[in-house]
Amino acid sequence: MRIGLTGGIAAGKSTVAQRWQQTGAVVIEADELAHRALEPGTPTWHEVVREFGRDVLNADKTVNRPKLGEIVFGDESKRLKLNSIVHPAVRQMQADLLAQCAREGRTEFVLVTVPLLYEIGAESEFDCVVTVACSEQTQLARLAAIGLSEEQARARIGAQWPMQKKTDRADFVIWNDGTQRTLSEQADIIWAIIKENCHAKR
Repeated sequence: MRIGLTGGIAAGKSTVAQRWQQTGAVVIEADELAHRALEPGTPTWHEVVREFGRDVLNADKTVNRPKLGEIVFGDESKRLKLNSIVHPAVRQMQADLLAQCAREGRTEFVLVTVPLLYEIGAESEFDCVVTVACSEQTQLARLAAIGLSEEQARARIGAQWPMQKKTDRADFVIWNDGTQRTLSEQADIIWAIIKENCHAKR
């Protein structure tokens, strides 16, 4: 069963993914695939350097992600251009990993975390979609805690669909404005429902 996990920035997707991974799910992180796609020397890396210049590179030729982020989150056309370069590579790697999991039969459940799942029109690729959501105030507080200014945080929030739009489209919603324990309890309940639904279809 292919499960898509999405949600707003700083909503808690990774925490939910880690909890479900502990129950036996294979987890594929789109952000990790994006890092791999931008490793020095890859076709995606070359495209990014051509488009944004060598100023976005560190001394070791790796992409300086904070510097690239400042460029693209300050200019909508540049952000869309970066997405058009990186997303196809990520989706191909994701498809290859899903096919590998199916061939090997290692698990009943593969969880794919995709921050921009709805924005890139990927929801049809999954058996169900779970959205992790929280209030904008909570997002701002969490992003401030990792060093982003309010302007930077709002730019990143604004680059995604509104939280309400994501929750409206989801099969399941986890609301993460409370404690770690509350998040874990919600995650466990929804995971149990997903497993039950999967087994009922057999």
